[in-house]
Amino acid sequence: MDIINFFSKKQTGSTFKKELTNILGFKPGNISLYKTALTHRSVRENIDENNERLEYLGDAVLSALVADYLYKRYPYKEEGYLTEMRSKMVNRQQLNDIAVRMGLKKVTLFNKLDGSLRVSQIFGNTLESLVGAIYLDKGYKKTNQWVLQYIILPHMFMDDLENLEINHKNKLYGWVNKNGRSLEFETVNERLENGRRLFTVAAVIDGQNIAEGRAFNKKDASQIAAQVAVERLGIVNSDSNGDLPPELL
Repeated sequence: MDIINFFSKKQTGSTFKKELTNILGFKPGNISLYKTALTHRSVRENIDENNERLEYLGDAVLSALVADYLYKRYPYKEEGYLTEMRSKMVNRQQLNDIAVRMGLKKVTLFNKLDGSLRVSQIFGNTLESLVGAIYLDKGYKKTNQWVLQYIILPHMFMDDLENLEINHKNKLYGWVNKNGRSLEFETVNERLENGRRLFTVAAVIDGQNIAEGRAFNKKDASQIAAQVAVERLGIVNSDSNGDLPPELL
């Protein structure tokens, strides 16, 4: 039995519908729409059979709903603050963690034998696809209620997010500027993994490779590299000591 047929059989019947209903909190209307939302490209390459288009739609819908939530929650905050908070709420790692806690990993159709998927946030992407499916199936109002009830309120703690630093690149740039050093992000490797490009990006300080990150786009890879660099350098803020640790000299 090939892997596509194996996963297809696993995700048919009343068991799938029951698990999906438990996650959604309501009975889905167009069940095929949700199956597409929960199908990763690693097992279905045809554009009408995997969730990439729904991910695109769900990303836009979720971003709009979060923006609306923040606009009403913080009536006196400026645009920059609201934009930063939205980034914290819908960043890939955050959504991936939420998706796993919600149980999407159990119902998502993906190639479990593909080791490269371990470095990506496919379940966060699947959550966005699910939002897109709910939007098409139930409309804007129902989607807004669902996002608030099942994503924002139980998983996004605003007081914690206000103090969360997620843009590690900005933090690293602040540190190097404060201490008179140079920083570049260089793509050190690029290869195909099951039809997708996997990038390895290095954070290079004063010509020295400090840390590397891997992801399926350069932006995410550079953020991961910056996060690893920040941790290795022990950077709390831009005023931290500008010396490199002995092991990196």
